[in-house]
Amino acid sequence: MPKRDSILAALGLNVRKRREARGLTQEKLAERANLDPTYISGIERGLRNPGIKNVARIAKALGLSTAELCKGVDA
Repeated sequence: MPKRDSILAALGLNVRKRREARGLTQEKLAERANLDPTYISGIERGLRNPGIKNVARIAKALGLSTAELCKGVDA
């Protein structure tokens, strides 16, 4: 299993917390963001490194700004 990057893990945790707070499944979030559910899963587990466009799509699907979704994700 690949080693998790702390930045990606922090972003993934933010996505999962915000998704769960809104009562969304990974599938529903993926549908809203026009992404694949397995991609959302990989992001939440800190295994995927999403591009800024996909981060923005996820933020919009969660009703957040990109900055809000990335809060606390520091290099």
